[in-house]
Parts: sequence; structure tokens; C-alpha cells
Amino acid sequence: MTVFRLLRALIIPAGLLTLSACTAVGPDYVLPEESVFRQEGAASEFVSASEPVYVTDDLPQDWWRLYDQEALNELVGMALEANTDLRVASANLLRAQAIQAEARSLTAPISGVGADVTFGRDATPHGTPRQTDSWTYGAGFSVSYQIDMFGRIARVIEAATADMEAMQAALDLMRITVVADTTRAWLDICSTGHQIDVATRSVSLQESVVTTTVRLYRGGRATQLDVSRARAQLEQLKAAVPPLIAQQRTAIHQLAVLTGNLPTALPERSIQCHSIPQLSRPIPVGDGAGLLSRRPDIRQAERALAGATARIGVATADLYPSISLGLNIGQSGTLANFGSANAFQWGIGPLISWVLPVTGPARARIAQAEAAAQAALADFDGVVLNALRETESALVLYARELDRNMALREARDQSALASSQAHRLYSFGRSDFLTTLDADRTLAEFESRLAESEAQLARYQVSLFLALGGGWGAAGTAEIPR
Repeated sequence: MTVFRLLRALIIPAGLLTLSACTAVGPDYVLPEESVFRQEGAASEFVSASEPVYVTDDLPQDWWRLYDQEALNELVGMALEANTDLRVASANLLRAQAIQAEARSLTAPISGVGADVTFGRDATPHGTPRQTDSWTYGAGFSVSYQIDMFGRIARVIEAATADMEAMQAALDLMRITVVADTTRAWLDICSTGHQIDVATRSVSLQESVVTTTVRLYRGGRATQLDVSRARAQLEQLKAAVPPLIAQQRTAIHQLAVLTGNLPTALPERSIQCHSIPQLSRPIPVGDGAGLLSRRPDIRQAERALAGATARIGVATADLYPSISLGLNIGQSGTLANFGSANAFQWGIGPLISWVLPVTGPARARIAQAEAAAQAALADFDGVVLNALRETESALVLYARELDRNMALREARDQSALASSQAHRLYSFGRSDFLTTLDADRTLAEFESRLAESEAQLARYQVSLFLALGGGWGAAGTAEIPR
């Protein structure tokens, strides 16, 4: 009879366990049809990518290697290993993984063991005190299991998993940001080094002009005004050098911190650069579909939307009963009867908890979760739109700066020719000094503008690679379903 009762006691909970896998309240997550991500135009080719400087090949994961610079490759490797922002993002991912593990543990039974020994006097069943004091004991083992009949635990796990995947995307986003910042800082060092060389060369040329003008003045072929003008232009050119040196040192300090070093501890061999590296081939940009599947911030926003949707189910489950199944086995009694069969006890059964009829707080939490999901969808749409805007803008800026660079290069070449002609005419007395000075000033200005344009081109290249979302590695990452 006892065996029959035990079997009957176990059959009912087993049936409840079977039902627990049948349903999960709240909406099942699917990417909304009305999202910007699902719009046909979002995955098309970029409007601004028709320039010959671009190709539609897939963006390489390690795009910085297109510069073919070993020093840059070494610096990026140092940054990916030691950057402090990456360490923070990695720790945040570990925390999210621990939270997910905690959520998954809710599906496992909870067990406990307890024991106690006391000395005293208990009352009899009728309230009459016992006449003797005695030692009593209690020992037991218990197991409880929460039956997820309405899917609350499943939704909690779903939300925690989405949060963990969002943190993984955040880590990937930090990777591409660190790579871009490291590359940009190194290119700034190279470009300012080039600008310093250009400015120094202009100063040197102007010093020769001053020397020549002083000699002509002493020979009676120039005036004191000519000398003063030549020296004034020399000082003006010298004034352009210190800001460039400061800019270069600032970039060196930034690069050191990005690679996990003290601001003054970067190896000197890593920053000896005085020419702006050129890309080994046209920039591969892919298309909108590749961008949407590649950019980590889009993945992060999509996973945040999935987590917010799952939390609607978590809140909805509060409207339904909470059911736990428990089993306890133990003994209790006097120490004199320790081990006696009469001291053995056990029990099994469900524990149902349901707060009724006050459902107002639960429904308010559902409304909060639904509003959070709407906000997450709006944020997701905004991230997608911003990604497309950033990419199109970066494509336009780089292509048009190339046009500007070509024009400045032609202007510099013509100014160099005009300066040479002016000096030749002045040496034969067929032109005044002011014309020569103006030609030199124009040449120095276009030399400086061209060097600045080349530096800007390098920055736009990095901005474009960053907008395209390269530099983190998509292996093993599920794509967003379209």
C-alpha cells in the first residue's frame, strides 16, 4: 500500500513536469516586419560606392594590413591584447555569462541537508510537560524543483542569453573602435611627421630667401622693406612648426595609452614615421547586406530588442501560479531512539503560490516591459539608420577629399613653377621683390594645404573602415535573421 501511494504521489508531479514544457507566456521573439533592418533598400549597394577608388569586395577582417606596415600591425596587436577599454568590455561579458549561468541554474533542482541536536524538555501532545529532560535530534534531506508550467524560467533564460550576446557584440564594437583609434593615432603621427618635414623645408627655403635678400640689400639691389618682409614671412613659417610638434606628441601619448602603455613608454621604433602610408589596393566596401550583418552595434541593438521582448514574458508569468515540487526525507526524535524506524519521515508534493486578486502591479510590469520593447525597437531602427548614414557619409567624404587632394597637388605644382619663375625674373631685375615674396608665400601655403589634405585622407580612410564595421571577426556569430 505504501508503494502504491508513493507511485501515485510521483505520477501527478511527473504530469506537471510534462505540462511545464508545453507553453511560455508572452510573445515569441521575431524581428518585427516593420523594422528598418527588413526594408529592402537597407541591404542594397551603397549609393556613394560607385567611385573608382572603391570595389564591392568583402571588407577584410584585418583591414589595417592593407597599409602593409609592420609597425602598425604590431601596434594593433598590442592594443588588442592590453587596451583597458577592451579589458572592461571583456569583464562585462564575463559578468553577463555568469548571469546567464545563474538563470540556467533555475531549471535544476535545489537540494538541502540539515541536522540539529538539542537538550531540553518537550511538551506532550496534550500540552502536559514531560517529566524528564532528554537529548533530541533532527536530520533531513530535501529537494525542490520549480515547475516552469508557464515559461517564466524559460523567458528569464532567454533574456539573460540575449543580454550575454549583446555584451559579446559590445566587446566586438569595442574591438573595432580600439583598432580604428590605434590606426588613426599612428596615421596622425605619420601625417604630422610629414607636415613637420614640409613646414621645415619651407622654413629652410625661406631662410635662403632672407639670406639672398640681405645680400641684395647690401649690394644696393633691395630695400630694407624687402628684408623686413622676407624675415616676417620666415617667422610666420616657423610659427607653423610648434603646433605640429605638439599634435604629434599628443598622438604619441594617445597611441601609448591605447596599447596599454604609459604615455611616455611607447617604443621609439614604433613611432618613427614621416610619410603617410598608402593603401595597397582600392578600398573594399561590400554592400548594405554585408554591413548590416557585420556591424557589432547593430547586433548589440538587435540582441537588446530580443532581451526586452523576453522580459514581457517574464512579467506576464507573474499573472499565473508559481508551482514547486518538493521532496523531504529525514528522521527526528530522542537520541535514545536514534535509527528507529518510527523516527523516519518523508513527504512529497507540490507547493502552489498565486497572488490573487491583486494583479495591478503585475499588469503594470507588463506595460513597462512592453514599453521597453518598443523603445528597444526604436533604438534598433536608429542604430541601423545611423550605420547606413555613417557609411554613406564616409564614402562621400573620402571620395571628395581625394578630388580636393588632386586639385591641391596641381595647385602646388603650379605654385612651385611660379615661384621658380619669379626668382629667375627677380635675379635678372625684371620683377620686383614683392612678386617673388608673394610667389614663395603661395607655394608654402599650398605645400601646407596639400600635407593637411593628405593627413585628412588618412583620417577619412579610418573613419570609413570604422563605419564599415571591420576589425573584430565574425566567426561563430549568428547572423540577424532577415
